[in-house]
Amino acid sequence: MQREYYRWWSKDLGRDMELLCFGHAGTKVLVFPTSNGRFFEYENSGMVGTVADRIDNGQLQLFCVDSVDGESWYNKHAHPYWRVQRHMQYERYIVNDVLALMGEKNQTPRLIATGCSFGAYHAANFGFRHPDKVTGIVTMGGAFDMKDFVDGWYGDDLYFNNPPDYLANCTDPWKYNHIRTVLATGEWDFCWEKNERFAAVLRNKGIRHELYVWRDHSFHDWPFWQPMARMYLE
Repeated sequence: MQREYYRWWSKDLGRDMELLCFGHAGTKVLVFPTSNGRFFEYENSGMVGTVADRIDNGQLQLFCVDSVDGESWYNKHAHPYWRVQRHMQYERYIVNDVLALMGEKNQTPRLIATGCSFGAYHAANFGFRHPDKVTGIVTMGGAFDMKDFVDGWYGDDLYFNNPPDYLANCTDPWKYNHIRTVLATGEWDFCWEKNERFAAVLRNKGIRHELYVWRDHSFHDWPFWQPMARMYLE
């Protein structure tokens, strides 16, 4: 399997950022890590190996990014306003640096944003904020409402980075319907109800999506997300 490591200075974040790329062709997959996760998490947790044959045969090319969650949503030492601002800098890094690299290496227009747990929020928010840049969103064990991370504070920047809010009020839901949106969770996953609530928002706006609740005692952990990745990343 072709495996490449990248590290460079991000002007948007003011720090070095790291990334792993797996594969040489196929649908580009932008992989967000879990809470405070690192760029090597997806590989170390067996997720890359789960789809290794699809990577080897040129069906998928994975780009596993680092997080700055400890500087944004999880930074309890900063005012919630600044937590959201740091998140928005991270989003600009993804758009300006990571997507640029992906485009240089692979010219296919197909791009899936994916993530597990908190990475599912990143994938969904990125995909719905940039529907012109993605063709798929695949979340596993996700939670999508960021109001739990801001200590009761609310503002426009939070609103526009909180998918259950901005999608509930969108007036042009048709612009998302080219995206295959998959919400996957397990019957023993504590995020099951959060997936149901988010799916209800999408359903009420007529936004095409697929909700899958695995009835095999699936829990909130990597061994249960591996078969989901196998099923939905294609």
